[in-house]
Amino acid sequence: MNPVDPALAGDVARRSRFVGAGSLEEHPPHFPCERIPTFVFERAADASSTVAQEIAQLVRKRAEAGETCVLGLATGSTPTQVYGELVRMHREEGLSFANVVTFNLDEYWPMEPHALQSYRRFMDEHLFKHIDIDPANTHVPDGSLAAEEVRAYCEAYEQSIRDAGGLDLQLLGLGRTGHIGFNEPGSGVESRTRLIHLDRVTRKDAASDFFGEENVPNRAITMGVGTILSARRIVMMAFGEGKAGVAAKAIEGEVTESIAASFLQRHPNAAAYLDEGAAAALTRGETPWSLAAPGTFDWTDRMVRKATIWLAGKVDKPILKLHPEDYNEHGLQDLLAERGSAYDINLEVFRGVQRSITGWPGGKPSGRRRDGDIARPADEVFPKRILVFSPHPDDDVISMGGTLIRLVDQGHEVHVAYQTSGNIAVFDSEAIRFADFVSHFNGMFGFGAMEAKEMENRIAEALRQKAPGEVDIPEVQKIKGLIRRIEATDAGRSCGVPETNLHFMDLPFYETGRVTKKPLGERDVDMVADLLREIRPQQVYAAGDLSDPHGTHRTCLTAVFRAMERIASEEWASQCVLWLYRGAWQEWPIERFDMAVPLSPEELRRKITAIFKHQSQKDKALFPGPDEREFWQRAEERNRGTAEALDRLGFAEYEAVEAFVQWDGRPLD
Repeated sequence: MNPVDPALAGDVARRSRFVGAGSLEEHPPHFPCERIPTFVFERAADASSTVAQEIAQLVRKRAEAGETCVLGLATGSTPTQVYGELVRMHREEGLSFANVVTFNLDEYWPMEPHALQSYRRFMDEHLFKHIDIDPANTHVPDGSLAAEEVRAYCEAYEQSIRDAGGLDLQLLGLGRTGHIGFNEPGSGVESRTRLIHLDRVTRKDAASDFFGEENVPNRAITMGVGTILSARRIVMMAFGEGKAGVAAKAIEGEVTESIAASFLQRHPNAAAYLDEGAAAALTRGETPWSLAAPGTFDWTDRMVRKATIWLAGKVDKPILKLHPEDYNEHGLQDLLAERGSAYDINLEVFRGVQRSITGWPGGKPSGRRRDGDIARPADEVFPKRILVFSPHPDDDVISMGGTLIRLVDQGHEVHVAYQTSGNIAVFDSEAIRFADFVSHFNGMFGFGAMEAKEMENRIAEALRQKAPGEVDIPEVQKIKGLIRRIEATDAGRSCGVPETNLHFMDLPFYETGRVTKKPLGERDVDMVADLLREIRPQQVYAAGDLSDPHGTHRTCLTAVFRAMERIASEEWASQCVLWLYRGAWQEWPIERFDMAVPLSPEELRRKITAIFKHQSQKDKALFPGPDEREFWQRAEERNRGTAEALDRLGFAEYEAVEAFVQWDGRPLD
């Protein structure tokens, strides 16, 4: 077992949630339902920073003893902030990796080491090239081997780990199938480094990196479960609601080959580091009161609301029909004892949710507010200037199109800022089709037909020779960006937003032509702050996908937060409120609502029509994620589902509902 510095342990206890003080070795308090010691952080950045500190502490300790530190490393989006923090500590704090030997978990096969999707390239770009590690001490499985060489290579990889003294610490992500490394369902506890066939879910999750599932290799070389369990310390990380279900199975479920991560329950020194999204399905996330000793739970207003809504779902009753017996029989006796009668609790929660439901998201004009409507600062300002930030050119209509239409129809001055071009999410065939149109159009009217035809031929040839995932030539990137811009303009027009109020920012961090983006820079934040100062909105809307730590949405939201903090001291900004909407995959849970906007059947129809304007994303998107439905289908079902959930709780029967959470001003990272 690797001892941990008490100062670091105390920092973990302070920054993680629902975890008491104590050492990392002991992990108190221990929840019996959690069979892997688990730390839950409000933000993924905090979890990543803490893991990086533990790794740095281990590296320094080994160096002071004149010993080698052997690290097992992971790839994917989850550990990138860990590597970023290690690079920072190397540059700013003198952390040396001269005594470090690394072994990576896995690599696609076949895969050349310099390919865009290569894990060797990933590690070079995110860590190895930025620190003082000896390249000879970095080991990533070789995906370029001939088939007949793989078995012997895997055996040699295992021997190299043993020769190095074994893994001191193994860093893991968590796949949606429960895989660690590429140990898919069915991987045994004794399995070692080998070639494995990838599960379709895993290949779908990797599709964005390869510009299509059909381009993802079917096989990979991976350390085995037995190899991983031989490490003296194991740290598993998982972020986001998409990992919540499988994280709960791995941490609280039975040990089974169908969830390879569950084998960590048998390790004497393993720990899981989650953000709140990934911890949502744990008992501490779903029913935290059930883990507290009688009379000790902190019944905040938010927890009362959460527990009451959970109880209503459990007994299938509207909130106002819950009886004292319902509370008593489902473990909520302490809530009754602290807050009084069931009637009072029911009424308090019902009224709280009811106040969040409003048909006037921009506030009512002076003299038209009725009791029961949600209170807003500066409602006397009507109409308002409103700025909607959309990470991609279609997130505005997908996620809050009904509210956008409502704001316009109610007379507000609505602006939409498209933060990125979205150009990598356009099929090559679309670019060729538009180049062909330009060529024929110019030929028909005699406008430079020869030049247009040459451009079309050059683009067609470049796309014909392009390997999957390869960066487009600049002309193709511009065409794809223009396609998204035209679609967004059409969608905005259908919502009633004037073209002069559509702002195409093309933030620099995104414009790499690759799925992997540059880190958010000062120029990105400056551009967002400048637009805020130009419009001076009373309301701002942004995509609040807080559980997505490394994707475009997360980066775009970070830019908005930092810009809002930058302009906070300016006089006009005191009346500016930031509302966070969710993306196409999930909605804010009812207990989190600060504002819910009901949509009429006509508004829902207009919203779907606006989504249809994004023809390059219609029928099949280039990066659909794990959900194969079209974006309009996801949005419609999500909005109808929210309305139905409210109906079951005893509220009015709405056609559809969009939900929002108000930013509380806390920094993101």
